[in-house]
Amino acid sequence: MARPRGLGKGLNSLIPEKTTLENQPISVTPRDGVLEIPIEDITANPRQPRHHFDPNALDALAASIREHGIVQPLIVTEQVGGYELLAGERRLRASKMVGLKTVPVIVRTANEQEKLEIAILENVQRHDLTPIEEAIAYKRLMDEFSLTQDRVAKRVGKGRASVANTLRLLLLSEDMQHALEDRRISEGHAKVLLSVQDEKLRTVLFDRIIEEGLSVRALERIVKGQEGTLAKAVKGDAKAAASLSPAMQQAEDAARQALGTPVRIKPSKKGGKIELSYFSDEEFERLFE
Repeated sequence: MARPRGLGKGLNSLIPEKTTLENQPISVTPRDGVLEIPIEDITANPRQPRHHFDPNALDALAASIREHGIVQPLIVTEQVGGYELLAGERRLRASKMVGLKTVPVIVRTANEQEKLEIAILENVQRHDLTPIEEAIAYKRLMDEFSLTQDRVAKRVGKGRASVANTLRLLLLSEDMQHALEDRRISEGHAKVLLSVQDEKLRTVLFDRIIEEGLSVRALERIVKGQEGTLAKAVKGDAKAAASLSPAMQQAEDAARQALGTPVRIKPSKKGGKIELSYFSDEEFERLFE
């Protein structure tokens, strides 16, 4: 059975004045202040947009909870047989690690859209979501509740341009999205890659980022002023590929990925040629290192 928990002087710490769920444009109804409820009565939020939880950060949070307790209550909604978590999954996980039997919560009533918005807001405000998780969350709001980008921006307290740029990350290939989630590339890398219209060229550049550890600035230098030449070379590859056997096409693709530059195999009756493209002295030196 949930029992009331005194607010006392801790009210201000529980309800900060700036950029919190309480002053965001979401209509939810709080009930009964802060309660202490059994941790086993809380089920995870199926709308949780976050899938990556840093083990080291969880260990640090568990140590803090062990020492100081839970400063900020979890947010839950009632359901049959218990409660569903709306916000505070890291705190819930860390509390279980510590072995707590009960946790402080604020019970709210919210519709399905508001439940998703609360889950997104908590993570966005704490910068806990990866860029791809954030993009997927925005897309869910748009798809499931027929919201425009402008409306999503207002609901989550972001600028429309920020939401639009985040959503553009979903235009990256699956491999690139995984790399962004795993922090093998940054949002800066992703932005430059998205500026390259040719998908095959984009893949060539992505491979080089991974293999060579290119910085965002180095990637910009490669792309700037050279995209037309690069794209022409890549399109030439595609045209030539139509006349290649499957085995030769596979060999050409393997060479391109290994060298990080356009490669063309030109078969002929007496043999053939293998052509490598480079676009600067630095490129030339790299190929022969």
